[in-house]
Amino acid sequence: MTQSAGVSIGYLAERTGLAVSAIRYYESQGLVEPWRNAGGQRRFLRADIRRLSFVMIAQQFGFSLPEIRNLLSQLPGGRTPTAEDWAALSVTFRDHLDQRIETLKRMRDNLDGCIGCGCLSLSKCALYNPDDDAKRYGAGPRYLMGDRPDSRKEV
Repeated sequence: MTQSAGVSIGYLAERTGLAVSAIRYYESQGLVEPWRNAGGQRRFLRADIRRLSFVMIAQQFGFSLPEIRNLLSQLPGGRTPTAEDWAALSVTFRDHLDQRIETLKRMRDNLDGCIGCGCLSLSKCALYNPDDDAKRYGAGPRYLMGDRPDSRKEV
């Protein structure tokens, strides 16, 4: 198969291990952009093997499809991304991963105690989160999300 002729969806499925239906779904989500040949068949860049592999890896790390689409939008369309293109993307991806790692560490370290959820059900919440001060930072487990009891934000 030549690059100019593209690769079929079946070939892409075989190379990535994805079902054809999954590839079509990723297409509908804007993660790959095939074209149609003269016979009306979908054709993909060979580089879409790498794009879809990236999608699969990013999903394993907990990234949503909109987040993945945003990351992939940094790559050039219509041509095979170069090593430099992927390196530039990896900087952003690394930053996102670092943030997730920090969140996971906070969750691991605080899972057995108060996670800043604002429920005030533990006796130590009276010391750690008196009067549900965490609510001033917004909804959800604020201390797990990175807010700190001493980072007094004004509402």
